[in-house]
Amino acid sequence: MSLNRRQLIVNADDFGISQRTNAGIVQCRRQGILTSASLLVRADAAIEAVKLWRADAGKCPEFSLGLHLDLGEWELKNGNWEPIYLRADLNDMQSVKREIDHQLNLFQQLSGANPTHVDSHQHVHQKPGIQQLVRELANQLGMPLRDADNRVRFCGDFFGTNERLEPMTENIRPDNLKAILKALLPGITELSCHPGLDSELQSDYCTERLIEVQTLCDPEIQRLILQSGIELISYCDLRTATVEQ
Repeated sequence: MSLNRRQLIVNADDFGISQRTNAGIVQCRRQGILTSASLLVRADAAIEAVKLWRADAGKCPEFSLGLHLDLGEWELKNGNWEPIYLRADLNDMQSVKREIDHQLNLFQQLSGANPTHVDSHQHVHQKPGIQQLVRELANQLGMPLRDADNRVRFCGDFFGTNERLEPMTENIRPDNLKAILKALLPGITELSCHPGLDSELQSDYCTERLIEVQTLCDPEIQRLILQSGIELISYCDLRTATVEQ
């Protein structure tokens, strides 16, 4: 293997959140550069998402399906982050563990398989205490945990708002994605994204999803990947390896 080999996993979060979001993710899979998705098992369109995943799972690169742990969602109000909903008491690690186990069981029931990777809604798995529980899950199943596995470099630069939820749509336009691709370092990188076609999605990140679909399906992006020698892979390529701390 060449030491300069550059491999890219393009992973869509929020698979299952709505039917039209699912449609956007599948479009990016079939017409664009998407290779992987993370499933919200408790979302309304999760069952449909799994059916769509099965339809594409055997194609090359294989469509990997991970667990997008959903412990809650927060919105910015008057400068403060306030919960819209909570799936568990985040100050009670037993409550958190029960919810993590419940969502893993749901994933297994829906898909008939273990997740190929794990991450979380609004990156809640990075919080102290919760992070250790999710690491234990990743180690138990031998799967990569986002931004915590030394085999995969995480890139979150393809996102259409800043930390204050102010629009930064230039981040999800083709020019910025081209810059990200040109700057890829040797090794494996995960590029996270949030494509979707649901213009009525109740989310602070809604119209940006439509722009992401256009960018991820842009033929110029696909040509650049081919010309640059970047290899599109999925988390399926890592599922038999051991997780390293």
